[in-house]
Amino acid sequence: MSKIDPTARVEDGAVIGEGTEVGPFCIIGPHVVIGKNCKLIGHVHITAQTTIGDDCTIYPFVSLGTPPQSLSYRGELTRLTIGSGCTIRESVTMNAGTVAGGGITTVGDRGYFMNCSHVGHDCHVGNDVIFATSATLGGHAEIGDFVFIGGLSAVHQFTRIGPQVMVGGVCGVRDDIIPFGLVNGQYAVLEGLNIIGMKRRKFTKQRLATVRGFYQKLFHGPGTFAERLEASRPLAGEDPAIAEILDFIGKGKRPLCLPALGK
Repeated sequence: MSKIDPTARVEDGAVIGEGTEVGPFCIIGPHVVIGKNCKLIGHVHITAQTTIGDDCTIYPFVSLGTPPQSLSYRGELTRLTIGSGCTIRESVTMNAGTVAGGGITTVGDRGYFMNCSHVGHDCHVGNDVIFATSATLGGHAEIGDFVFIGGLSAVHQFTRIGPQVMVGGVCGVRDDIIPFGLVNGQYAVLEGLNIIGMKRRKFTKQRLATVRGFYQKLFHGPGTFAERLEASRPLAGEDPAIAEILDFIGKGKRPLCLPALGK
């Protein structure tokens, strides 16, 4: 049985999973579906067509599925989907999608969203991410699995961040970041590979050496970046991570985050 505090307001049509606790003064809209064994501690607001997976913990003053912060929005009923096992801390906001952007914002499993972080409309966020305090996504951003975004960092709309990236604190991210990248700076620049994260994902010393060698050739070798990129394409078969980086670059439509000039 679910447990709903008498001060909570759960609209007709909402679905509350078995074992879920809805704490004091929560407001749950009529199109919301919450999975099993979730815990809404109190003062949580969930609206739109929001679906939340099992085993999520949601802290006070979180707002999920609220209208997209887009001037094109005309009151359409759009969606927010959140996976299982997420922890969503105080005052986090996640907006539903826009019709123009596909009508849905998605967040994967096991995400940890620290206080005041924000997921904008039509974003697609992967699994096992960590958003530190006040990390912010503009609309339509794409975030891969195992990404860490530092505190007070902001990601520009339509920007892609590949899997296993680490974004330092107080960064403005304006350009696409390759998988496994490490970026820092007031306006983010590529500082290398996220070696610590790669080790946590069980990269061997040999694999790390192979990917590091590729990185050096691509970003610090002779010639223009376009020439180095073309010369690096045959290296895709040396390691799946190299193939993933090259594929990510090939699919890009926006500028790529590069190392600072002279570094």
